[in-house]
Amino acid sequence: MSRKSKLVEKFLAKRRDFTYKELATLLKSLGYREVKSGKTAGSRVAFFHEKSGNVMRLHKPHPANVLKRYQLDDIERELRRKGFLP
Repeated sequence: MSRKSKLVEKFLAKRRDFTYKELATLLKSLGYREVKSGKTAGSRVAFFHEKSGNVMRLHKPHPANVLKRYQLDDIERELRRKGFLP
């Protein structure tokens, strides 16, 4: 099983230890790039997909680096809607 497959599997399982770094790696493997909005963006980030023009915005988790369940649900819903996940 490839690293990307394992990461997708862990993401879909919505494990409580899924980190922001893992999400960024997963989205980059799907063709997204991380966009930061300048000095005043704070913890807000966006992931932009060139081909589809899709933008996903979220807050980086802090102080812990683990994403909340609602964030994983929202991201999964958007990825399925855009056809990046089955």
